Amino acid sequence: MSEIAFPAPDRDILARRDAIVAGLRRILPDGVIDTVDERRAFETDALTAYRRMPLAVVLPRSTEEVAAVLSYLNREGVPAVPRGAGTSLAGGAIPQEDAVVICVARMSRILSVDIPNRTVRVEAGVTNLAVTGAVAPEGFFYAPDPSSQLACSIGGNIGMNSGGAHCLKYGVTTTNLIGVRMVLVDGTIVDLGGQALDAGGYDLLALVCGAEGQLGIVTEATVRILRSTEGARPVLFGFGSSEAAAAAVAAIIGAGIIPVAMEFMDAPAIRICEDFAHAGYPLDVEAMLIIEVEGSEAEMEAELQSIIAIAREHGVQVIKESRSAMETALIWKGRKSAFGATGRVADYICMDGTVPTGELCHVLRRTSEIVESYGLRVANVFHAGDGNMHPLILYNVNDPEEQRKAEAAGADILRLCVEVGGCLTGEHGVGIEKRDLMGCQFSKTDLEQQMRVRQAFDPGWLLNPAKVFPLDGRLPA
Repeated sequence: MSEIAFPAPDRDILARRDAIVAGLRRILPDGVIDTVDERRAFETDALTAYRRMPLAVVLPRSTEEVAAVLSYLNREGVPAVPRGAGTSLAGGAIPQEDAVVICVARMSRILSVDIPNRTVRVEAGVTNLAVTGAVAPEGFFYAPDPSSQLACSIGGNIGMNSGGAHCLKYGVTTTNLIGVRMVLVDGTIVDLGGQALDAGGYDLLALVCGAEGQLGIVTEATVRILRSTEGARPVLFGFGSSEAAAAAVAAIIGAGIIPVAMEFMDAPAIRICEDFAHAGYPLDVEAMLIIEVEGSEAEMEAELQSIIAIAREHGVQVIKESRSAMETALIWKGRKSAFGATGRVADYICMDGTVPTGELCHVLRRTSEIVESYGLRVANVFHAGDGNMHPLILYNVNDPEEQRKAEAAGADILRLCVEVGGCLTGEHGVGIEKRDLMGCQFSKTDLEQQMRVRQAFDPGWLLNPAKVFPLDGRLPA
């Protein structure tokens, strides 16, 4: 895969930069960032290999301010790039030189908590973990839990339809989202969904969740909260091979058992995470599963015994149950810190393909073969229960040839996911990372239908341009 391409910036917009910035300052006197040093913080996201300096950055504090900014940019024909916390791993928030970044970080209020109806309404800049923090004293929690939940924002979660370790049982963002307030490209404010379990008319909310900010900018969201369970217990299972662990996953799911979480680590990932978190992971195994069960003591014990029986059928070598809240916290600290811990060891690209659980053995074996064929290393850590693969391809970001090889290996892995009946992404979105691979999964007709939907909301293709769809595939206005 060649280096990811960016469209040439519009020279007319660049020539009008001073006037555009002046217009933005009239709308947000204290909310415009335009110096080079200040803009540099917004030139990339967690896909740090690519950087583009935005034309300017605005920091609105309300839906009305977002609407005023979008209305102005639409009149001026200037692209807008929505941004939450910038934790996108697919380049979803990387700007262009002729685009204005609209960052919702200042919109961080929890607007209402409705315990009787089990909903919370928040602004788009509220962090994922803050939602649970607001309702935990009442015995509730917000289910989606991406590894970046301490930093990532609800707006970004909606854009990418983020998941996390517990999505096996509780689903990803779209499962837990019941309403949004959104600003269209011309500044019109619309409300989709709401407090009711099912809204009348077309399900436009489902279109918006996962649309990567190309249909409008979400400024508020109403999310569903759940009652906290009586108890939860993670258990470590160590296996002699990745294939054995993967086969155990398929057997557990095939038996109709749905734990609250089922996470996979291979030997490189185990060692990286243990060195960082000192979580008590077994270091003499080739693969490990973190399987968490929840409920009453009797429910957890019954489910766990069924899982242990299946694990033994697949040659499990280590079974280690958490016996305290501290042990549980350490086990999850190790898993949640996997990406950061890996960054201490090497630069990496984190892929995000999804495969049927019955194909895990084959895909893990081929993933190792693919990466090794490029002379690189890989650490696998992923959501095994729903087949959401996250191979971390290790390379040296300062070596252009290694970066080329890492990207090529990643593209081959994603093609493999599609070949076995899976898809290009599970929770990270498409962004720029998988944009040029969309033709591997979708036909030309499929892509044109998706682009027609996007164009209906944004006729000028001004919202988060150069993402999701191949650059040569844009429909005429």
